[in-house]
Amino acid sequence: MDYKIEPATPADVAVLNKLVNSAYRGESSRKGWATEADLIEGTRIDEAAMLDLINDNNTTVLKYVERGEILGCVELRIEGDSLYLGMLTVNPELQARGIGKILMFAGEDFARKKGCKKVRMTVVSVRDKLIGWYERHGYVLTGERKPFKMPDERFGIPRQPLEFVVMEKKL
Repeated sequence: MDYKIEPATPADVAVLNKLVNSAYRGESSRKGWATEADLIEGTRIDEAAMLDLINDNNTTVLKYVERGEILGCVELRIEGDSLYLGMLTVNPELQARGIGKILMFAGEDFARKKGCKKVRMTVVSVRDKLIGWYERHGYVLTGERKPFKMPDERFGIPRQPLEFVVMEKKL
């Protein structure tokens, strides 16, 4: 597979916004195994929020590019001696082909280069299949839970009571 992983730029905002929303929410997300469509209404992100992430000095959004097309991305944020890994996204029609694993490992490599001792993430607690996938790649449940709160209803209205679990992998 001929691909590259590189930091996203403001020029990528529209494509990344469409990609993330297609992978997490709505009918298009049902083509992949990582959908949240039955759990959460609304969009996952909008262009303004994506641009804020890309322009944030403590955050890097890596994109996975194959044959000139962005097929995946991941948000990486330095938090002390940890790296927060979030918004791991793969085009729903291409999920289960290894792109997510490549992006996750790229995030872990990024963390090591930045001197982080661990990678942390939050996962919606009822997403057992996703939690299992992370566990198979060395992440463990910390026992910590966080409320599912979105700062803006545009980015997620739960269809049922939800909370996050925190997962971690020591590097």
